[in-house]
Amino acid sequence: MLDALATLRDTAHTWHFGRTRMDTASTAREARSVRQPLERPVPLRQAAYDVIAEMIIAGELQPGEHLVEKDLAAQLGVSRQPVREALQRLHTEGWVDLRPALGAFVHVPTDDEADQLLATRTLLEAESARLAAKNATPEQIAHLWELQRAGEKALAEDDQEGLVKANATLHAHVATMSGNRVLAGLIAQVDRRVRWYYRPIARSRGAEAWDEHRALIEVIASRNGKKASDMMRRHTERTRESYHDRA
Repeated sequence: MLDALATLRDTAHTWHFGRTRMDTASTAREARSVRQPLERPVPLRQAAYDVIAEMIIAGELQPGEHLVEKDLAAQLGVSRQPVREALQRLHTEGWVDLRPALGAFVHVPTDDEADQLLATRTLLEAESARLAAKNATPEQIAHLWELQRAGEKALAEDDQEGLVKANATLHAHVATMSGNRVLAGLIAQVDRRVRWYYRPIARSRGAEAWDEHRALIEVIASRNGKKASDMMRRHTERTRESYHDRA
């Protein structure tokens, strides 16, 4: 009997000790869970992808141009491996064509490709303008006017890159104002392609585009969602038409 009691005491002590250790470990895990995640550097393949994509958008790499891995690697200051991985991803996403035995070339966009993307953009941005008119804060509208002034400044200075950037930033802000993160995310996904297509027509759209932006901001500020949607649809459709009418 005494042996049984001793065994029971030992078992209880062991269970209590084990339970205490489990509780302590659980508390420690909870304490660790509130730490901020570690900062991680962007992988070289991602950095190479971003830079090459922006070089294509900016026209530094022209449609149809041959992309030589070793030259790009030397230009970016990296080995050929991240450049090769970046080119594979750019090929998958339609920025680059990989030709057997010939190498990589900047994709030459077709009118049909551009039409499909710009048509999709119209649908997304018309809805974002409607929601922006409904949800906009005075501070957001004030920022829209700041972006409008930046665009008008680029227009006055005949700054093509400034026009492309200002146009993209203003449209992105309208998407943010919508309050719909899924919609804003979809618009962001097509933003790079839109900037690529917009660059050749930024000057020809010129004052007309920024007059349309000004009118759009006024309608958003008036809280007229339907009118803002209709105006954004007409605005983006004019850009689509201008792309097809380019020389």
